[in-house]
Amino acid sequence: MYHLIADLLTAWHARQQRALPWRDAPPGARDPYSVWVSETMAQQTQLAVVVDYFNRWMARFPRLESLAEADQQEVLKLWEGLGYYSRARNLHKTAQILVREHAGELPRTRRELLRLPGIGEYTAGAILSLAYGLPEPAIDGNVRRVFSRLWDIDDRIDSPAAQKRIASLASNLEAAAPQPAALNEALMELGALLCRPRNPLCRDCPLQSSCMAHTRGVQDSRPVRAPRKRTPHYDFTAAVIWQGAPDNSPFLIARRPDDGLLGGLWSLPGARCGPDDENLHACLRRSVCQKLGLAIAVTEPLTTVEHTFTHFHMTLHAFHARICRGAPRAVGYPDWRWTTLAEAELLPFAVPDRKLADALRARTQS
Repeated sequence: MYHLIADLLTAWHARQQRALPWRDAPPGARDPYSVWVSETMAQQTQLAVVVDYFNRWMARFPRLESLAEADQQEVLKLWEGLGYYSRARNLHKTAQILVREHAGELPRTRRELLRLPGIGEYTAGAILSLAYGLPEPAIDGNVRRVFSRLWDIDDRIDSPAAQKRIASLASNLEAAAPQPAALNEALMELGALLCRPRNPLCRDCPLQSSCMAHTRGVQDSRPVRAPRKRTPHYDFTAAVIWQGAPDNSPFLIARRPDDGLLGGLWSLPGARCGPDDENLHACLRRSVCQKLGLAIAVTEPLTTVEHTFTHFHMTLHAFHARICRGAPRAVGYPDWRWTTLAEAELLPFAVPDRKLADALRARTQS
């Protein structure tokens, strides 16, 4: 059965695979750096979105060494809008380690790869398989979904039992494949194009006759997942603190700590409001005082932005403000600066903060 599945899948993939910029060579013979970058970008992100980011990245950082030499702020700016910014920070950090300790090359063993920041089991498997042609499984969410349906795994997909079984099945399938790297990519592609999370396109699937879940009519309930938790909602505040007259002077921005939410990016000063905050103004005054050593007066509203992250939904309330007492100090932020809208365009901001900048620009131009 394993041989049949491997043959059907690789034949299907040879006919149906998408043309993507990092697929410039057959699986198993690709540039390790390109594989690493593309697979890191594709985590939690649709490939249609990744393509433009990948092309811009490789134009600016065509070699691992050029990434290692770059400033972190430039790396984050190029990543702006792609989300999960720890991925960009880890790419940069790992590139520097590779240049310093591995002669600028990605290791050829899973053990060594897993020691590097940001490289987990799946990414390690993808590098070893797609770049070096080694018979290593690369099990991502798409592959887990394919396996859970193909063998009708009724354990919760995140359970140790399911993980152990999928790992065993993947190893058996790899051993039966004449081209393990092509098989890995075919499994990923099948999960992305046909064996989708909802409404799988079973009639177009080359493995339909071998799929136990389809035979039993339970493909829509595989994989088995834990009940989805309600997404929490939080209120955040942000301040446009003017150096002089509102709308006609520089305003204050701060760089977020690397180890926090949206680490390394710039933002308007502010914070998430807690249960002890009397109101939004009080939350904003408290935060600015604690993180920048400033006493501010909050004046009129600028705008409100809604944004959803993976684990929570935010409502970001932005206000104009002026300094009552003190001078900016890097207390809770690693850095701060006075800036203009034109200068802020050159810095990395997360999507919610970029929306605030757009609202500020619209106000100053009206």
